[in-house]
Amino acid sequence: MASMYRVGVIGRTGRGDYGHGIDVCWKDVPQTQVVAVADEHEGGRAKAAKATGAKTAYSDYREMLEKEKLDIVGVGPRWIDQHHEIVTACLEHGCHVYMEKPFVRSLDEADAIVKLCEMKHLKLAIAHTNRYSPVVAAVQKLIEAGELGDILEYRGRGKEDSKRGGGEDLWVLGTHMLDLMRKFAGDATQCFATVTSKGKPIGPGDVVEGNEGIGPLAGDAIDAVYSLPKGANGYFASHRGAGGSPSRFGLQILGTKGIVFIPSGYLVPAFFLKDGSWSPGKSGAKWQTVTSAGIDRPEPLQGTGLHFGNVAAVKDLIAAIEKDRQPLSNVYDGRAAVEMIAACFESQRVRKPVALSLANRRNPLAMLDT
Repeated sequence: MASMYRVGVIGRTGRGDYGHGIDVCWKDVPQTQVVAVADEHEGGRAKAAKATGAKTAYSDYREMLEKEKLDIVGVGPRWIDQHHEIVTACLEHGCHVYMEKPFVRSLDEADAIVKLCEMKHLKLAIAHTNRYSPVVAAVQKLIEAGELGDILEYRGRGKEDSKRGGGEDLWVLGTHMLDLMRKFAGDATQCFATVTSKGKPIGPGDVVEGNEGIGPLAGDAIDAVYSLPKGANGYFASHRGAGGSPSRFGLQILGTKGIVFIPSGYLVPAFFLKDGSWSPGKSGAKWQTVTSAGIDRPEPLQGTGLHFGNVAAVKDLIAAIEKDRQPLSNVYDGRAAVEMIAACFESQRVRKPVALSLANRRNPLAMLDT
């Protein structure tokens, strides 16, 4: 247990940068001090050193890990092509990790990192910041109090914009909703999905190299149904260019007595409709906000947004280290989200439902012609 945790930050300017503030969140965590940064880009490296207050900046993160005797490393890049390599190096040097999502590109990469965390007795937390929001905890209490009745469905959607909708949306933003679905419902046991491109099932000719280092990617429309352990089904969908205004990006939980909608974001209010018909125009029921204090109560806490979500996650990581427990969004949660994503493409590849955990640990899109 350290009185002050020595932190190193890894970024890749132009290739995922420092994610959504993984470099600067440590300033609001009194137990941490960023002592070094690493970035192969000279200008980005200098900028990060200034932003974090780090005394030393390295062009190679491996050199930083060798020299600095770090306690925690912030793995910042949004691009995930190097996540496995970088995180493996951090763990091998005995460092705990806080990292940007998505986790890694495939289940075999995820399995290797899980094994290394277990072997080294190290903690890894992922920036699924919805998990840390006190509003999510308030929704959980609302459900436990029976306000929604019996839960019938979980529905998640991405942003469905004109560029990322479909497969890329599933990876980049769907990871948040799938993680949040698991938070409430537990681990999925089966997935049946269709992945299409221009209205037709994807084939080998539709596979391209995905943006942000995702690797093989396909599909402008994803429709997936997950069997969940408590009896309700979970759904995730993203169709390119179909995004709503305002956005539908979030998770709906539908029960026999009402609905709650949780938009993505830290400390962002949720919305509750006490109406078993799910049709406010028919029932006359009105949507109510849900804050950390409960239904239709002012939000007593300060700090909405990505930065404060990162701060909450880092504070939880430190508590996990000191109490020897898992972080609220940990290495197993990261792997489970990757598995739910991979299951969509595996189900399309084999043209039938697939059991989770998946027997195939490779990227299904790299096997689409088999």
